[in-house]
Amino acid sequence: MFAVATVKDFLSSFLLLELFKGMKLTGRHFLKPTITVQFPEEKTPLSPRFRGLHALRRYDNGEERCIACKLCEAVCPAMAITIESTERQDANGQTSRRTSRYDIDLTKCIFCGFCEESCPVDSIVETHIFEYHGEKRGDLYFTKDMLLAVGDRYEKDIAANKGADAKYR
Repeated sequence: MFAVATVKDFLSSFLLLELFKGMKLTGRHFLKPTITVQFPEEKTPLSPRFRGLHALRRYDNGEERCIACKLCEAVCPAMAITIESTERQDANGQTSRRTSRYDIDLTKCIFCGFCEESCPVDSIVETHIFEYHGEKRGDLYFTKDMLLAVGDRYEKDIAANKGADAKYR
């Protein structure tokens, strides 16, 4: 019995059966159309709930939405968000609390979306932007001005994604 298995293994390796089985599989798929996406030129569709680069939004009148409630800072499991607030006068003459500092360290962020879910005024959102990089750690440390710039630039896309996702909330 031991000798039969040994002879069988010897003949299998001597006749290159594994090689021909692999070539048979390759030949079977060789002429089929490819399903590979050529990434920089072709993009796959993203879900409205995709979570990418963060952004801070503004109201239509240009005022920032963030009311410095610090819920996003409290709910962040990675402790990647830092917020400082100050009191300031509104256009109506009323005193309101606004952020003086809003920083996100994207090297810590796990893109869970808790910050977006906890925000009562839809100020912080995660956009569909996933093609960004940093050559140094400091390049992935986003300040309030940087986050507002991202929000201003992609506000139309953000609003469209929020609208597409609204029926599921």
